[in-house]
Amino acid sequence: MSVFLIADIKVTDEAWVPEYATKVHEIVHRHGGKYLSRSGNVATVEGDALDTSLVALLQFPTRKALDEFAADPDYAPYAKARQAGSVSRFHVIDDTDLAGTIPYLPKA
Repeated sequence: MSVFLIADIKVTDEAWVPEYATKVHEIVHRHGGKYLSRSGNVATVEGDALDTSLVALLQFPTRKALDEFAADPDYAPYAKARQAGSVSRFHVIDDTDLAGTIPYLPKA
């Protein structure tokens, strides 16, 4: 079952961004993941706007693959730099339909 990582990030110190942006996608790919978007073009359509610099949407083939990426020792220094230079909120969702009424999505 695919899972999606939604990373909502407010950059507070841009020093970490260039190296993170050029290196982390290689680690993501090594764990079967891929970026679907990594954008600073964030617009709020409904509700209160978040103080967000960028949102990244990543897809992994399984939750295990995502967890292995997050625990990868090669990722650790990049995660530490991001955490020191941002306020980050990471959310994981799967590809199911909670209501079970969309025929092309697995029922939750």
